[in-house]
Parts: sequence; C-alpha cells; structure tokens
Amino acid sequence: MAVRIYTPSRRTFLAGTGAAFAAGAAASVFPTRARAQRSLKVGVYGGYFQDSFDEHIFPDFTRDTGIEIESVSVPTGEAWLVQLQNAARAGQAPADVSMMANTPRLKGVNAELFAGLNPENLPNTQYLFPHFVNEYDDGTVSGVGALSWYITLVSNTDVYPDAPESWADMWNEEHRDRLGLLALETNSFLLEITATAFFGGTDILQTEEGIIEVLEKLSEIRPNVQLWYRDEGQLQQALQSGEIPMGQYYHDVATLAAADGFPVRSTFPKEGGVLDSGSWVVSRASDRVEESEVFINYMSDPEIQAKLARRVGTAPTVEREHTDLTDEEFAAVSSDIEPIIPAYDMYMERGDWLSDRWTSMITG
Repeated sequence: MAVRIYTPSRRTFLAGTGAAFAAGAAASVFPTRARAQRSLKVGVYGGYFQDSFDEHIFPDFTRDTGIEIESVSVPTGEAWLVQLQNAARAGQAPADVSMMANTPRLKGVNAELFAGLNPENLPNTQYLFPHFVNEYDDGTVSGVGALSWYITLVSNTDVYPDAPESWADMWNEEHRDRLGLLALETNSFLLEITATAFFGGTDILQTEEGIIEVLEKLSEIRPNVQLWYRDEGQLQQALQSGEIPMGQYYHDVATLAAADGFPVRSTFPKEGGVLDSGSWVVSRASDRVEESEVFINYMSDPEIQAKLARRVGTAPTVEREHTDLTDEEFAAVSSDIEPIIPAYDMYMERGDWLSDRWTSMITG
C-alpha cells in the first residue's frame, strides 16, 4: 500500500461496511473561532477515501478553525511528487498540504521540495509515535504522519481453524500453493517480514549482501504462492471462499469481512504486523504555511486520530493511551504488538537494483 494505498475496490468495500467504525464524532479540540477569510488546499487520495475526509473531517476542521478547505484529489505514487516539483519551479502550489507515501516523501525531502515547519506550532505532535515526526537538519519539521494501516497474516477460518502465530508459518510445506502475497517489493514489505522472522530484524537489509541473503530465504516461499496480487480484490474473494486460504492482507479490510460474516481472520503475528503510513507535507511554493501548520496540528490531535479510526478505518499515529478508543475499536485497526516498520530508505537508495533482483529471484 505504499504505492497504491486506497484503491477504488478497497474504498468501495470500506464504504459499504463503514458502519463498523461509525462510533460517533470526536469532541471539538479547538475553541470555535469567528469565520476568517482563510483557506487551504489539501491533497488527499481520491475516490471513497477523499469522500470520507470531505464528509467526516474537513467540515469539522473549518467549523473549529475558520479555515476553509478545498479538497484536491491526488495520486498515491510518485506522480504527485513530480507534479509538485514541476509546479514549484513555476512558483505554484497545486495543494498547500499533501498526503504522501513515504518513499516519494523522502525523495521530496532530498530535493528540499517541502517547507520546514515550526515545531512550536505543532504541539500535538508530542502525542505521535516518534517515527511519525520527520525533521530537517535545522530542526524544522519536513513531514508529519497523517495516518497508518497494517498488513497482517490473514487466513480462512474454515480451512485453518487455528490461527497462525508467526510470519514464518507461510514457509511451511503444508501451505504449498495456498498463499496470496502482494506482488511488489515496495508494497508487500516481504523483505522486512523475512528479515524479522528469520534474521532477527531489518538491520540485515542495510547492505546489498544482506538483501541478497534475505531474498534467497524469501525465494523459498515461492512453491507456496498461488497468487502474487496487485489488486486487493483479487485476493479478497479467493480468501473469503477459501480458494486461497492464507496470505498477507490489510487488517482493516479483513476485519470488516469478518464482521460481515465471512470466514476470514486477521492475525498479528508474534513478530508484529507491518505498519505502513502516509505523511502530511507542505509545498515550499505555498503561501499558506501558517494555515498548513494549524491543519497538521489539528490532524495530530488524539481525538481526531480516534475519529479517523472510527470513520475512515485507519490506525492512529498516536499512542493508544492518548485516545478514547475502546478495545474493540482499537483492535479493528491496530495492535499493541511492536510493528515491523518498512525500510523506506532502502527502496529510495536501491530502487532500480532491488526491482531487478525482486523480479529475477521472487516473482519472475
């Protein structure tokens, strides 16, 4: 999901079963202000995801701050980064604030495309997990975690009455030709999963020699894979029917399927689920940095993160203790088990090299 975070199929599914998260709007976290002639263009992923923000998030932000929001639909991959770069050369900002996946965000940081935000104007970031607050060398903030989601080990309960316990279970011979796995190295994070399950963590991925060693171990899973999927819908139906009874999938969607009565289980393995995320960044070409800081601070508030969990189905970027989510609401989107964090730097620094070896050793 780093590249294709909210596909139409996924948003359609979430929209159709979103009542599972509709536990009521969070209380206002800012005193109501008089209307001001201030506005902000906010870029979010399109389709049903954008619809959720337009309906549940932006109107309350405007009510609480007096800042009008113009919602801009943006693509999820690097295409939006390229558009922002081209616009910035002309001194323009197609969006003041943008939601951006982490690999293109890192490229934008290296190109100094994003404004450095004043941390004193972002007090709510104190509640975020540290890895969600990214800084330039001068201490200004280059990006702030917007929302996150988990990839977990899923299984069909009719085929597997007992839940798997470890990512390493996917390598067992009993699962031959039974797995569905994400097809791309940049959104499956199978390298990080393999490194954590068999090599004690992701440190081994810091060198090309280590990456090759992990790829060789990962290649042993190939006889067990029936489907390398790119579209979530490909696995969804097969998992529900038991045709492909195990694999990796998105925790929120699997949980919704279970709530709808399908024999689907989402398990956080003992090594942790993979926690992926998107960040808020501000174009250097924007003349609305102050308004952008108000927006990002607002979105970092624990009450708003809880609302996102209930209304949009995303995992909070803040520590659970700061939210009012019930055990059931929290379990629907997250876990207390320490997560596996994707090695985003690896994909940025070794992208072409890694893509070639992924194709030749894993999916080719």
